[in-house]
Amino acid sequence: MSARHFLSLFDCTPAELQQIIQRAIELKKLRQQRIAHESLKGCVLGMIFEKSSTRTRISFEAGMCQLGGNAIFLSPNDTQLGRGEPLSDSAKVMSSMLDVIMIRTYAHAGLEEFARHSAVPVINALSDDLHPCQLLADMQCFHELRGDIQGKTVAWIGDGNNMCNSYIEAAIQFDFKLNVACPEGYEPDAQLLAQAGDRVQVMHNPEQAAAGAHLISTDVWASMGQEEEAKIRKAAFATYQVTEKLLDMAASDVVFMHCLPAHRGEEISETLLDDPRSVVWQQAENRLHAQKALLEFLVV
Repeated sequence: MSARHFLSLFDCTPAELQQIIQRAIELKKLRQQRIAHESLKGCVLGMIFEKSSTRTRISFEAGMCQLGGNAIFLSPNDTQLGRGEPLSDSAKVMSSMLDVIMIRTYAHAGLEEFARHSAVPVINALSDDLHPCQLLADMQCFHELRGDIQGKTVAWIGDGNNMCNSYIEAAIQFDFKLNVACPEGYEPDAQLLAQAGDRVQVMHNPEQAAAGAHLISTDVWASMGQEEEAKIRKAAFATYQVTEKLLDMAASDVVFMHCLPAHRGEEISETLLDDPRSVVWQQAENRLHAQKALLEFLVV
């Protein structure tokens, strides 16, 4: 039987995604009660990082430990991947020794190539195209605070990047309306937009996108690998800063999320993370619990 991978939210059915989120909530309660749960005892997670990380590394490594397993950190400098070994060869060897592999990388095509040759589950811990693990945490956070997101309105303000693409997938899988406000030339993936149909609207006015929204989310204007474009992007996105005033235009029970790290004074106002409508710390913690649930789902 071929391995079950998680490269995109589309790799699970809507019912399976709900199952993972409910399990994440259960595992969070066990953690809060200090009740040990070692469902992955004896299992080993390989963590391949081509992009640096704080939340992704800590959440996966700590999560695997809390489930009774172990995790191995692997960077290109520490493996033959950095010396040009084909992805297919690396996948065959690594998956013969590991129980599950997560990859945080640049090219999504490379992630897909690795998964095709892996005998064990491969998890997309971020690629240039998608960030599905973050959306699991975001959807868990909204469910905990506001209940079912089905039929609600979400606003994405900023770059049509990997996070925005995953929000489009989430709109399809969790059945909510998504307003994307971005400058011209920075729109999300056209194929995903076509697939989403009228669930997703792209506009160039943040106030219009935020009107009536139950969740507002954003990300940095220049992601890893785009540092040379930072000045150009800062000018293009100058009117797309999320502020307390923008949240005032949303629904009365709106929550604000950011996948972090945040650049205060750029994509968000200096004080937005301190606003009571900001739930970024709960959102960040949920990376741990959602990924534990995902690991269980794929491995057990």
